[in-house]
Amino acid sequence: MTKLLFILVCLSLSSLFIGVGNVSLAHLINNDANAWQLFISSRVPRLLAILLAGGGLSIAGLIMQQISQNRFAAPSTSGTIECSMLGFVLSLVIFGNGDQLWLIFATAMIGTLFFVQLIQRIQFKNAVFVPLIGIIFGNIIASMATFIAYKYDALQNLSGWAVANFANILAGNYELLYVALPVAIFSYLYATRISATGMGKDFAINLGLNYQQVMTIGVALVSIMAATVVMIIGQLPFLGLIVPNLVNHFYGDNLRKNIPRTAVLGAILVLACDLVGRVLIFPYEIPISMVISLLGGSVFIFLVLKGMRHDQ
Repeated sequence: MTKLLFILVCLSLSSLFIGVGNVSLAHLINNDANAWQLFISSRVPRLLAILLAGGGLSIAGLIMQQISQNRFAAPSTSGTIECSMLGFVLSLVIFGNGDQLWLIFATAMIGTLFFVQLIQRIQFKNAVFVPLIGIIFGNIIASMATFIAYKYDALQNLSGWAVANFANILAGNYELLYVALPVAIFSYLYATRISATGMGKDFAINLGLNYQQVMTIGVALVSIMAATVVMIIGQLPFLGLIVPNLVNHFYGDNLRKNIPRTAVLGAILVLACDLVGRVLIFPYEIPISMVISLLGGSVFIFLVLKGMRHDQ
């Protein structure tokens, strides 16, 4: 954990001083007004947004894997992201704006609950089918959202969600991401019950837990965090999948202990991908969703192949 925190601090400091705008430590020490304005209004908010989004979405993936009892489940492979998009489109069409958070959260939660109930009712021969079902379910929901957006001329509003980019983050437009802090704290305090629920319905009931209540709370945590990140940043594909798997691989499967590790590693991964996107074709930027898709997609295929070999 100490090494992870050290890496996170080093990357965070690098993030503050890498970019098109000329901001250096010397400028700040010399009290350069333009440098300070850029630092406060752009660099610091961008860093905080990366840390909150990376940590929060990774924790959401960890909880999703626990309550679905499948290590391939994540907000991006369970339809949660697409259901959030559907809620956003419905908010635009019904209320004329995309600010109805309760509708977006409710749609994401209903869709995720449906997915969890669906995979619990189907007896799969191996775990690899779960993300496939989730991706198909997500594509159906995404098609519905796109159709509604097309019909009501809201397609341009929806397209902004497809590509995640931290370059547009400024002070005043990212603060909703602070919801990651209470979600992380509550998840840590509630981890024992979520872990017991992940052992199965009968096991949880024998311990005296209200299985459905714990399941609903877990889905609510995943939905709120995933929908918030998508609304502010856009899609960060596979993040909630690969980070919990890496943490479980290196540190075991103790949920409570893994929550802070998952948050830190998720923040490191997003921070590293964002820095790569900034310097690869400098002074232009590559959206982080492209960088993380290449990395996350490769890890996802590796995990699927590894899981298939294990099942054989």
